[in-house]
Amino acid sequence: MNTNSVMIGDSIKLNTRINSLLYLKIKRVFDIFFGLFGVFCMLPIAFIIKIICIFNHDHNSIFFKQQRIGRNGKMFSMYKFRTMVPNANQALIELMRTNPDFRNEYYQNKKVKNDPRITKIGKILRKTSLDEIPQFINVLLGDMSLVGNRPYLPIEKEDMGGYFNIITSTKPGLTGIWQVSGRSNTTFQKRLILEKNYSLNYSLKIDLEIIWKTIIQIFKREGAE
Repeated sequence: MNTNSVMIGDSIKLNTRINSLLYLKIKRVFDIFFGLFGVFCMLPIAFIIKIICIFNHDHNSIFFKQQRIGRNGKMFSMYKFRTMVPNANQALIELMRTNPDFRNEYYQNKKVKNDPRITKIGKILRKTSLDEIPQFINVLLGDMSLVGNRPYLPIEKEDMGGYFNIITSTKPGLTGIWQVSGRSNTTFQKRLILEKNYSLNYSLKIDLEIIWKTIIQIFKREGAE
């Protein structure tokens, strides 16, 4: 083998590693800054949501904590504003048992449009994406990043198949390629392909494009269910 070719190949690998480390360090700085900003903004919103819930005779916690799959398959607790009835898991089991249309749609997309478990305030929170704001806590803690793949549920690991290791090689994000590519209008399989491609090709340029598209989408209120 040509010695020069080996040296060039090693140099390319080294530059790739350096660029990757630089990208991750810059991304973490962004995550800390926006994590702090997001948590600060969350406080008055949480107060308003709590007041609305009390007026609707809902005295349960406005926060929802759920186990999700993080980077390299590590589990973490993800925070959101609660948008469903308190007994949502039990209600899901009952709907899967008694409603064939609900069951078929859930198996295909891992979520359902017009989910009867969503509360009135929950519909507003989802439509405006305000339910995602507590995830800034996860961003600040380092469990998530501002931009990344969707934080998958443990029960979805088997459905992810061969995509699992590639997708979870990067931190899950508050927003990502799936959210700006149709979100609720895409199938689970399409989502896996999109997020695999992100994990293989991530860069600051792609992250900035995703953030910009997310801002536009929030104002247009597209894709959220």
